[in-house]
Amino acid sequence: MKNIFLIAIFALSVNGFAQSNKTKSASNLETITLGGGCYWCVEAVYENLDGVKSVVSGFSGGKVANPTYEEVCTGTTGHAEVVQITYDKNVTDLDEIFKVFFTVHDPTTLNRQGADVGTQYRSVIFYKNAEQKTAAESIIAELNKAKVYSSPIVTKVEPFKAFYKAEDYHQNYYANNKNQPYCKMVIQPKIEKFEKVFKDKLKKK
Repeated sequence: MKNIFLIAIFALSVNGFAQSNKTKSASNLETITLGGGCYWCVEAVYENLDGVKSVVSGFSGGKVANPTYEEVCTGTTGHAEVVQITYDKNVTDLDEIFKVFFTVHDPTTLNRQGADVGTQYRSVIFYKNAEQKTAAESIIAELNKAKVYSSPIVTKVEPFKAFYKAEDYHQNYYANNKNQPYCKMVIQPKIEKFEKVFKDKLKKK
């Protein structure tokens, strides 16, 4: 579904931002909340992006306070599995955060990512301010206009209301469970794709 042009459009603008932005103030952290299917996958990718300070897996967009994983899995709470990303705007920016987002998940499948099906796996961006809303809508319009995908993007752009952290065993799931079949078959390919496209933006290990 994602062709060579997808990689090209994302790769063009990932290299110049960090150098020009390093002269800005040291205190420049921002948080964005994204849902792109199973949060184990999304978390594992952003943990490796330079400039990201923390990634927390949890739930957002529903009607139940402090839901459990089991409750969200029923699809009745209205929540999406999300990651809350805190990043340093001296090093990365919203444009890059969103480019990674649209590279490592399929934004054209409604309420599903691969074999993971349900509203909790929907593609969604929860914005916290006008800048985040504008940036999200802009990149979606750009990708649709360029016909990067064979189908229209169904990612929702919604105002952020609340974030509920998932249980401890969901945090750093890939790092702690690399030998699990799901990690090997589903998460690892996403990480490999991210590392290929954004090789110049990986955290130093």
